Amino acid sequence: MKTKVLLIKADEEPMKAVENPMPNQIYKNPHIMIEERTLGTLDPDKIRIQMLYVGVCGSDIHILKSNPETGYICSSVPVEIPEEGRIIGHEGVGLVLDVGSNVKEIEKGMYVTLESILVCNNCDVCKRGDFNQCRNAKLIGLEVDGVMGNVVDVNSNLAHDVTGYIKSEDDLIAMACVEPMGVAYDACENAKIKAGDVVVIFGGGPIGIYTAMLSKLVFGASQVHVVEPVEFRRNLLREWTKYVYDSLDSLKKNLKEANVIIETSGDLNNVNKVFNIIDANGKVVLLARSGEPLFIDAVDHMITNNISIVGSRGHLCGAFDRILRLHASNRIKLDSIVTSVVNGLEDLKKVLESKDIVKDNCKVVVSLKDINN
Repeated sequence: MKTKVLLIKADEEPMKAVENPMPNQIYKNPHIMIEERTLGTLDPDKIRIQMLYVGVCGSDIHILKSNPETGYICSSVPVEIPEEGRIIGHEGVGLVLDVGSNVKEIEKGMYVTLESILVCNNCDVCKRGDFNQCRNAKLIGLEVDGVMGNVVDVNSNLAHDVTGYIKSEDDLIAMACVEPMGVAYDACENAKIKAGDVVVIFGGGPIGIYTAMLSKLVFGASQVHVVEPVEFRRNLLREWTKYVYDSLDSLKKNLKEANVIIETSGDLNNVNKVFNIIDANGKVVLLARSGEPLFIDAVDHMITNNISIVGSRGHLCGAFDRILRLHASNRIKLDSIVTSVVNGLEDLKKVLESKDIVKDNCKVVVSLKDINN
C-alpha cells in the first residue's frame, strides 16, 4: 500500500568536545518534506490506521526551529533523525484498516486515539508502574516514526478504542486532542493541586490552556493565573480564567502568593523570578524542554518552606481513560483549543513553514480523511 507522509530531515553533526550531546547539539539545518512510501507486510503486533485527524504539537514546531547562528535545532526533546528522515506527529485519531496476527483487543473498523510513548514493560521502572519514565521509552514521531501520514502502522498497545465516543465530526477532532490533554492532566497530578489552591501557569499554548482548564474544572483550584505574551492565546484563555497577563511584571503586580507554579513555556527564568511568592509546601512543575539550565536564587526560601520542584513527562498510567470519561460527561472541552483545521499534508507543510503559526493559533489539526490528498 502506498502512503504519503510528512517527515523531517536534518544534518547529523554532533558538536565537538561535547560529551553526551543533546539533540540540540547533534542535528542541524532541519527541514520538512512530503514523501510517498510503501507499507510492507503488517507486523504481527501492529495495527494499520487510516489517520483522520492529526494534531500539531509544540515539539513538532520546535524541532523545525534552528539557531540562526549555528544551525542547530533549538529543541532538546529526545529525537533521532535517520538519514531517510523521521515521520513526525504523535497526536491523532484514525480508523483501523487492519490488525496484526497477535493483536487481540483492537479490531478492524474501530476508531482509535493514540498514546505517544512506546514503553518496554520490562525495565525496573515499568515493573513498578511508572511507565512515563520507562528507561527504554521511545517517543512516537521523534525517536520512532510517527503518525503524520495518510495511512500508518503503529504498535497496537498505543491504541485506545474510542468508537463509542464518536457521534460527530467535532468528536473526531476532540479525540485527536486526548494526548496533549493527558500531558496536562499528569502535570496537574504531579503538582498535587488541592481544592482552593492558587495556580500560576507560564505559557498559554495547548498544554498551558489544558492545564488551566483542568486546574479549575477538575482539580478545584480557586484561582488560575496565566502569563502568555501572545494576544491571540490570551483571548482563548479568558474562557477558563480572568487572571491572564501579557508579562511576568503584570503577574507580580496582581499576585502575592501561589501554591503551584507550572512552567509550560520553556523560559525557565520565570520560575526563579517568582520563586519567593510560592507558599509553604508549594510545588513547581516543569514541562517544557528548552535545553536551558534552571537557576534558583531563593534556596533558603525553598528549604524553609519545603518547596518541591518536579519534572513532568507523559500521559500514561490512566490519564487517557480519565480524560475520555471527563469528555463524555462534558466536564472538559477537548476541541475548544483547536483554532485551525488544515486539509492535507501539503497545506500543513505550508503552515509549519510559516513564521506566524504560534502568533495566530493555539492547536492546529490536519485533516487526512481523504487518503489521496
